Amino acid sequence: MALTYDAREVFVERARKSRRYRIAILGEVLECIADGEANTARDLLRDYVQAVGSKKVARLVCKEPQAVMRMLRPSSNPSLDNISKLLASLRKHEGVEPRVNAG
Repeated sequence: MALTYDAREVFVERARKSRRYRIAILGEVLECIADGEANTARDLLRDYVQAVGSKKVARLVCKEPQAVMRMLRPSSNPSLDNISKLLASLRKHEGVEPRVNAG
């Protein structure tokens, strides 16, 4: 019998364990936003938040956990202001500075 894994569970578990992986996720989110792939960016952010914990992320952005998760639902349309505050908080939490490379 073949073993099967839910890719999202594997993704979230790896993000829980590895700071380097979480930083890579944030980089990918920024690239998706720059490339106009808002839905993919939102999906990645949702998985990141699930890995770190919605309560912890909510404290970082001074919002209720339900509000953070609602903002990242597939049917949501979060404002640029909310997304930028979330990304800034996560960046500070991970201790990274984004860099733009002209290409």
